Amino acid sequence: MIFTNSKNNSFKVEFQELLGRGKMDIDNVSSIVGDIINEIKRDKNKALFGHISKFDNWTPKNDEDLKISTESMSKAYDNLDLKLKSALHLSYDRIKAYHEKQKPKSWFDDEPNGTILGQRVTAVDSAGLYIPGGKAAYPSSLLMNVIPAQVAGVEEIIVCTPTPDNEPNELLLAACHLCGVSEAYKIGGASAIAAMAYGTENIPKVDVITGPGNIFVATAKKMVFGEVNIDMIAGPSEIGILADDSANASHLAIDLLSQAEHDEMASSILITPSQKLADEVKIELENWLKELPRQEIARKSIEERGAIIVTETMQEAIDLMNDIAPEHLEIATISPFELLPLIKHAGAIFLGHFTPEAIGDYVAGPNHTLPTGGTAKFYSPLGVENFMKKTSIISFSKKGINEIGEECALIANTEGLTAHEQSVRVRLN
Repeated sequence: MIFTNSKNNSFKVEFQELLGRGKMDIDNVSSIVGDIINEIKRDKNKALFGHISKFDNWTPKNDEDLKISTESMSKAYDNLDLKLKSALHLSYDRIKAYHEKQKPKSWFDDEPNGTILGQRVTAVDSAGLYIPGGKAAYPSSLLMNVIPAQVAGVEEIIVCTPTPDNEPNELLLAACHLCGVSEAYKIGGASAIAAMAYGTENIPKVDVITGPGNIFVATAKKMVFGEVNIDMIAGPSEIGILADDSANASHLAIDLLSQAEHDEMASSILITPSQKLADEVKIELENWLKELPRQEIARKSIEERGAIIVTETMQEAIDLMNDIAPEHLEIATISPFELLPLIKHAGAIFLGHFTPEAIGDYVAGPNHTLPTGGTAKFYSPLGVENFMKKTSIISFSKKGINEIGEECALIANTEGLTAHEQSVRVRLN
């Protein structure tokens, strides 16, 4: 762990290391992923069978064997513990309510001369959702991807999830039933991204692909972008915390570990002007680590990619956090909303001592599929707009084109595009 003070001579070097936390070694896996994509494009399901056999330790008997049946989804849902079922319904309802407020509207503007300008917003026809499976199965990620697609009005939703040993995760199947998913496939990794991007014998080509995944999934999404749209190229999970003396050190420690337990490459960063709080959090981290079932993963993450930084002022802490642009940002201060206008870059912001990042992962409502590795400077969280597209609407009357057509023709003439010019002039008086 980097435990440092912004006044240290070595701080600039240490901070640059943090800023590079999200760099994925995509170059090293690009050739492997490229081969996988080309095999899927060429051999379709035949290639999928080979990849599944190699990576997931089972071989489909036929094309139909790739598909997850809706009967198995329904059975998994029926077998859910009642409290867990209720919790998933609560999560579904809150996520849906939040995303319904995001839906963009079409608009039209009538000018006095009869010209009509506007924007029409429509859903894409189909979406492919990649959901991690196997040991790292996250039904919450299914809800976070399916619900905004449904709210957008996407007619065809395809889910792909890896199933090691041909054993789909029961909780993920139950979530599929809850969300009304009818088409899901037992395919993972770069193979799934390629299958959804180009289509196979029974897996349709989609318009947009969303969802989290490892470096192979992220690389595949990057490589198929342009053939389809994608949400973002997300890397390892991360949390940043801004805190003052009013914060509870034990709470901050477990919040940092809530991301560290995801995987060894996750980043957990606390920045505070309080040396006392920093010292206490460091102690509490060790106390909490001893209790975690995923201690080995969390410890490696904290030791290799964690940081506690002490600054001279809160403003300095904010400036450093804006440079980091974390996926999740907790503001654990006595007056968190006073700091909110100063935050420029973060995927999601959690304000106050009773708003742990984990509440946003499951039941708060906003999407937990967020930009990582500093990309919050230019990417937004997954939302309804990822599944929609805008179309410009233009209608000119005779009076309207007469009013501004001459200027249009002049610009076209200046660019040397005579047909453009004449297509306007023939409509003028």
